[in-house]
Amino acid sequence: MRKKTYAVAALFAAAALTLSACGSGDDSNKPVADVSVADSGKAAAVLDQPFEKPDLVLTDTNGKKFDLRAQTKGRPTLVYFGYTHCPDVCPLTMNNLAVAKKQLPKAEQDKLRVVFVTTDPDRDTPAALRTWLKGIDSDFIGLTGDFSTIQAGARTLGISIEPTSKDKNGKLVSVHGTQVIAFSPKTDGGYVLYGEDATVDDYTKDLPKIVEGKNP
Repeated sequence: MRKKTYAVAALFAAAALTLSACGSGDDSNKPVADVSVADSGKAAAVLDQPFEKPDLVLTDTNGKKFDLRAQTKGRPTLVYFGYTHCPDVCPLTMNNLAVAKKQLPKAEQDKLRVVFVTTDPDRDTPAALRTWLKGIDSDFIGLTGDFSTIQAGARTLGISIEPTSKDKNGKLVSVHGTQVIAFSPKTDGGYVLYGEDATVDDYTKDLPKIVEGKNP
């Protein structure tokens, strides 16, 4: 099957334009990585050059320090940047992942790490993240901390986030990229990207391979 190569920034540009409270805007027009996408129209975009896992040390929902690299090393890991007050994309994405995860055998569920990093740390305290994630999957990891640290970590993955601000209606919103990035348990590299259009079925089909570090 033939493959096409795209820039990550371009690949998700169309999805970004449709967002309101959740959005994506890259502060650079340069491609952040090349991805090979099969002509089959799969939801997963496989990177030719995987991302390095961000060197992020933040605070988890129990108020304890969480070192992303160290504490997810050697485990299949999905990382998403979003916020709990998001009206649409964030809860949909996390619920899709939760439903798909439950289709895995228990042993594979135990291996998988799903990490939600807030883009709105002023409102998303450890307690707020814990309450929100409990309604989705209590095993999901929620992280908060200094916004500049979170923003820098997201940027290493080609994900742009902006400080929370008021929209034209005076509502607080957080504009951020909506990609889910999968990290291999074999290399710890971020080798697969999903956009906001990825469905429960897409994740259900792909997660067994991601848990093993294989290309979906």
